[in-house]
Amino acid sequence: MFRGVAARALHLSRGVEKPSGRVTYIVVLEGLCRFSVQELSTRGSYHVARVSRLDMTKTELEQAEQDPDLIALSRQFKATAMELISVLEQKQKTVSRTKVLLDTVPVYRLADIFVASFEISFEEQLSMLDSVDLKVRLSKATELVDRHLQSILVAEKITQKVEGQLSKSQKEFLLRQQMRAIKEELGDNDDDEDDVVALERKMQNAGMPANIWKHAQRELRRLRKMQPQQPGYSSSRAYLELLADLPWQKVSEERELDLRAAKESLDWDHYGLTKVKQRIIEYLAVRKLKPDARGPVLCFVGPPGVGKTSLASSIAKALNRKFIRISLGGVKDEADIRGHRRTYIGSMPGRLIDGLKRVSVSNPVMLLDEIDKTGSDVRGDPASALLEVLDPEQNKTFNDHYLNVPFDLSKVIFVATANRMQPIPPPLLDRMEVIELPGYTPEEKLKIAMKHLIPRVLEQHGLSSAYLQIPEAMVKLIIERYTREAGVRNLERNLAALARAAAVKVAEQANTLRLGKEIQPITTTLLDSRLADGGEVEMEVIPMGHDISNTYENPSPMIVDEAMLEKVLGPPRFDDREAADRVASPGVSVGLVWTSFGGEVQFVEATAMVGKGDLHLTGQLGDVIKESAQLALTWVRARAADLNLSPTSDINLLESRDIHIHFPAGAVPKDGPSAGVTLVTSLVSLFSNRKVRADTAMTGEMTLRGLVLPVGGVKDKVLAAHRYGIKRVILPERNLKDLTEVPSPILSGMEILLVKRIEEVLDHAFEDGCPLRLRSKL
Repeated sequence: MFRGVAARALHLSRGVEKPSGRVTYIVVLEGLCRFSVQELSTRGSYHVARVSRLDMTKTELEQAEQDPDLIALSRQFKATAMELISVLEQKQKTVSRTKVLLDTVPVYRLADIFVASFEISFEEQLSMLDSVDLKVRLSKATELVDRHLQSILVAEKITQKVEGQLSKSQKEFLLRQQMRAIKEELGDNDDDEDDVVALERKMQNAGMPANIWKHAQRELRRLRKMQPQQPGYSSSRAYLELLADLPWQKVSEERELDLRAAKESLDWDHYGLTKVKQRIIEYLAVRKLKPDARGPVLCFVGPPGVGKTSLASSIAKALNRKFIRISLGGVKDEADIRGHRRTYIGSMPGRLIDGLKRVSVSNPVMLLDEIDKTGSDVRGDPASALLEVLDPEQNKTFNDHYLNVPFDLSKVIFVATANRMQPIPPPLLDRMEVIELPGYTPEEKLKIAMKHLIPRVLEQHGLSSAYLQIPEAMVKLIIERYTREAGVRNLERNLAALARAAAVKVAEQANTLRLGKEIQPITTTLLDSRLADGGEVEMEVIPMGHDISNTYENPSPMIVDEAMLEKVLGPPRFDDREAADRVASPGVSVGLVWTSFGGEVQFVEATAMVGKGDLHLTGQLGDVIKESAQLALTWVRARAADLNLSPTSDINLLESRDIHIHFPAGAVPKDGPSAGVTLVTSLVSLFSNRKVRADTAMTGEMTLRGLVLPVGGVKDKVLAAHRYGIKRVILPERNLKDLTEVPSPILSGMEILLVKRIEEVLDHAFEDGCPLRLRSKL
């Protein structure tokens, strides 16, 4: 059954004609009553319906008004409508007319009038028209009016809260203006108390270039217009303070360079490193002749603990410049170099600008430490950002993202340090002059310990030579038995352990007061008994003729010996027989490798077992070293008859057996081609059942034809062999030029064997040589 509303047209007006030619009309209708459609028919171009009225008659309305439920609903509706009118009266003056309707219009019509006066959804309008029952209609009307009232109250509450906050800010502004006026009247308006004025004075004294000063004034005017409570006030102020604190023109005054004094200072601070110190003296000499010269960026490359950082500090000391160290280890964000843009919350300048702010000069010596440890991810590549920093043609206008104005870095002397050159990108490496710092020899470590380490360790632990003495022979034992490193850090740690043990002894003796020979112990049993009985004792102080402190015995100095070494440091970690013990059986050879911590000795073990002729490799190996192992095995199989490993060349060495090659220290990654000759020696030892000489170590890359190619890191490898007590080292002949970097005392105590072919390596590696049936002519 369809329902509808009967209406009467009160007014018809023509609307605006649209561009399409269609004309709209506006019709004003007056609702008469609700009805239901009984029958619907078509007459011409319109519909005709027979309807029946749904509204109550006058008699039915009079009876319904006596219903208690309807009376309660009417009162509730009027109360809610009156509350709504009261709220609207504060905003609209015409609402007073609506209040008259509550007293004059019947309730059943009042519900329709009120609901039609505010916006509700189309579905809710249809629901109200469809509500024929008076109780249902009043309930729905009451609900809609109450909802409209609550929405108005919530909106009014929010508006009052916002207006309250604004009025508070306006009140604070007015109070500040009044306070400023009062201070002016009292003559107490000191410029020093005005932070903005003080900041402006500081910016004027900073010596900014003209274009940057213009930019700073624009930012300062913007700051003056802001209130301290505004969100951007603190960030703008911090930015201006950074501009004022940066050393735009301030520099350290360099005294006249004295190369002799600089050389003496380097010799005093660093033992050995002759080549490195000579290069620094050359650098200082150029600076003396041409102070504004754009020298190269020095990059010290070497294992940990060899003095890279302290060398950079010595350069700053010789030039009388301030020194700042910036650690780049683990830096993966480009913003650490260039800074964050000011649009981000918590933005800050890069490490370079922040470092210059801390030292307050524009020409310090800046150390870029661990430059090989930078990484890259989605946040950028710091190594690429350093290209601009280390380029003399570009760093004159270095642009930090936070600073957003160019800053001149050409006066800064940059020094970099790294453990390895391989991780450094080639473009960045091209901007630096690499100076390699090899490891120290045992003799150099001994001199460093006696001259530098022991005095420093004693001072750090509150001791002196009167309490602890470490003989030179004991220091030598610590170097040989407890440390095998390129630097001296572990050596210093072991010396510190001895100092701590001595500190415990000294502290215990200080708490135990020992009586001297001239003072006798007091045994007054009579005095004790009198005190125990509660009696009074009269005592007299008799002055003594000598100082009682002199009666204590001075503790004798503690001299370190072998027993104390084992007690404090534990049993020796290394001995000279390690190589002999490792190569006691066939299939083991001694190789030399280079790591970021310097040269190291690497043992290679090979064994055979029943199998199908496969090659197994273990020890966390890289692709290059795996290929070297396959190459070595191929060469040995091809030369098996010549090496007396099989009667004829037709016999397969791997017939019914597998070969397993292992590189000990499996937790350490290994890669590189320099283990080729070591792998061949290990396989020949395995197949011939002959032991390799324990006093011989080797390094070199091999080819498939048996040639031995040169390798890198020769100096570090020879030093590592010397630390392990190895007396003979096999090197490629083309590495002869690299031996000039090895200290003469090391070479005089070792036998260097230069080879061209693998056959020569095998001839030197075994005790009685390696007899061959046929020498290769290739």
